[in-house]
Amino acid sequence: MRRVILIVLDSVGIGALPDADLYGDGGSNTLLAAAQSPHFSMPNMEQLGLFQIEGLRDEIAKLHPLKRMRPAGAFGRMAEQSKGKDTTIGHWELAGVVSEQPLPVFPNGFPQELMQALEKETGRKVLCNLPYSGTEVIRDYGEEQVRSGALIVYTSADSVLQIAAHEEVMSVSELYRCCEIARGLCKDAYGVGRVIARPFQGTWPFVRTANRHDYSLEPPKKTMLDAICEGGLEVRGVGKIYDIFAGRGLTTSVRTLGNADGIEKTLVWMKEEFAGLLFTNLVDYDMLYGHRNDVDGYAKALAYFDEKLPELMAAMKPEDLLIITADHGCDPSTPSTDHSREYVPLIVYGKTLKPGVDLGTRKSFADVAITITEYLDVVYDIRGNSFLEELFGEN
Repeated sequence: MRRVILIVLDSVGIGALPDADLYGDGGSNTLLAAAQSPHFSMPNMEQLGLFQIEGLRDEIAKLHPLKRMRPAGAFGRMAEQSKGKDTTIGHWELAGVVSEQPLPVFPNGFPQELMQALEKETGRKVLCNLPYSGTEVIRDYGEEQVRSGALIVYTSADSVLQIAAHEEVMSVSELYRCCEIARGLCKDAYGVGRVIARPFQGTWPFVRTANRHDYSLEPPKKTMLDAICEGGLEVRGVGKIYDIFAGRGLTTSVRTLGNADGIEKTLVWMKEEFAGLLFTNLVDYDMLYGHRNDVDGYAKALAYFDEKLPELMAAMKPEDLLIITADHGCDPSTPSTDHSREYVPLIVYGKTLKPGVDLGTRKSFADVAITITEYLDVVYDIRGNSFLEELFGEN
């Protein structure tokens, strides 16, 4: 019974892509930024080969003595072929869908006709309508939202429309209703990748709650999730996987309250009997630390995952394949608080795999999709180069 556990460390990029300057991200390296912190510690990922990856090895060695050993896993890095650096775009490409055009962004806020339509359909006024940091927008507009019951609408450098409201002023279900309306309005030229509910609570300066909810566009093409389901296998989503794929191609899913909860729920499902894909997103790196330029927090979160990694590996069955990667970068050390256009790591482990395989630099995240579907013996015709044969070569 074959299973793949695919874990996305949301935003853990490992160095600027060749076209990063076009996105304003030249010199970005999320993992290297976290490695500057005294809290950085990833010995288990090092054992799997993380620090042997091309473009990362020499830079990490300047900060941390590297162990002389043959990695227990396969390692490499992947370039994003799609246009963009968004969570949705990155996950879609991991699932086999390469986006030829970037999703629309609104650096000056959304057009008035869209905001007027949102006000009419929701029955609520709109505040802000500017690019903003999520923590700063509730600091600057939170009190007015509490007084008026209006919707704080804002965006970022990514293809998102975000709506914030205080949970005691507007119920979470009402905020979700407003976001569902916004999702219906955001199509065609306004077709942002995600509409995101951002509830907050408390008194000024306010804090965001864990009741975030994403409303994504449906993938424009068949994904590996669809193919696996059509093949009669299960696809289990942990975290915001359901949101990213608009619920499509999943047999079951579970929401999480953060990385620790996501890891525990992944472990619970790993201990059950099923065949197919277990797809987990760990969002704290991006949401709590990357976007807030919190280098130490980012490093601590990476160290926590590393501490839990042996438990994940121990829960693997003989034929399980564990793939650890990311969807983009979000360098916490740069002035920007937005995503960064970076390579992402590719770490693969299995109890029967050939250890120490250097998978090199892959041209597309879609190599993951073709490898997974090939391993699960599922028909899926996409662009991509499988690395499955390299994993099972002679020792």
